[in-house]
Amino acid sequence: MADSYWLRNVRPLGGAAEDFLIRDGLLVERRPASTGPDVAGDIDGAGRLMTPALVESHIHLDKTLWGQPWRPNSAGPTLKDYIANERRVLREVTAPIAERAGALLENCIALGSLTMRCHVDIDPEFGLRHVEAMQALQARYHDLIDLELVVFPQTGLVSRPGTAELMREALGLGVENVGGLDPCGIDNDPITQLDIVFGLAAEFDRGVDIHLHDKGELGLWQIARIADYTERFARQGKVMISHAYCLGMAPWGQVRPLAERLAALGISLMSSAPADCAVPPFLALHEAGVNLCLGSDGIRDAWSPMGNGDMLERAMLLAFRFDLNKDEELVAAFEAASSHGAMALGREVNCLVPGQRADFLLLPAQSLGEAVVARPQRQVFRAGRLVADSGRLLESRL
Repeated sequence: MADSYWLRNVRPLGGAAEDFLIRDGLLVERRPASTGPDVAGDIDGAGRLMTPALVESHIHLDKTLWGQPWRPNSAGPTLKDYIANERRVLREVTAPIAERAGALLENCIALGSLTMRCHVDIDPEFGLRHVEAMQALQARYHDLIDLELVVFPQTGLVSRPGTAELMREALGLGVENVGGLDPCGIDNDPITQLDIVFGLAAEFDRGVDIHLHDKGELGLWQIARIADYTERFARQGKVMISHAYCLGMAPWGQVRPLAERLAALGISLMSSAPADCAVPPFLALHEAGVNLCLGSDGIRDAWSPMGNGDMLERAMLLAFRFDLNKDEELVAAFEAASSHGAMALGREVNCLVPGQRADFLLLPAQSLGEAVVARPQRQVFRAGRLVADSGRLLESRL
């Protein structure tokens, strides 16, 4: 593809037809759609919908069984049962992380996710192996996707001696975010876990992303403590709470003060829009100014055989979960899978304006709402270059 060309007759975000001049990987100029003669090298968008690329805000690539023989779910009923079962499964799997995670990563790129946050397990059993494998994938795919990592103490932080020291080593290797997990439910020592997580984040100037499955009043108490630590360690705009089921279990009158505090501190929430439990109330939180984004969580792993890495489908699941039917509500669901994810990850929001990198999708749809509902096949452009078409990455690196 030429270094400079016109992308003609596309409808950005479902608006009027326009042309875009793309040069050296950037959007350079916009104009109303031209009816002039075709020029060699130009691309005819044929009136298709043009959208920003999607953002996968929460995924566990290192634990996926993508591409492996089918394995029935064998986990017990509790969170700790799932964690122990996952350890058994991963000990038995012989395919390397590069093969499993790379195949799923390519699938996500082919479906339009060009920014991603991946949680990477670390504990004394695995050491830094998962981190090193995922950093190698970062390097291999750096020109196709902006992939950032979270060092994640899946089996506990305070309760697993040696894990904090490994997290420090991983941050020294350049991992972008510090992870935590149920400070009460997993470690039974919330203050010590938060001291370690936020202390490391402040020392290395990194983001924070805490899985919070604890429910009810216990979960709400922890959200308030995370807000306290965000303020105390000056991490405003750099903290995400993932899952936060507890926010969907209490009356809005009880949640509202917490929501206002989350908004004021720039603390984002991530949901996978699950069907089996309470979910943070999307529209109410959105209206309160809280940034809520979407992620797939685990895909085809020891936790669940579900998932396909399509963030348009994840937006549809959010809309389905909350009965979002109006166009403006469906647009909000799309934004949860795109611009809200970019904001949560501290990245520039792609508004398809001149000066920005030409990362975009072309879809046969009339509007963002139709794109969410229909999830059609799409073309994926990275820095102005077509890299995937109809769910297939054009140049596999496996």
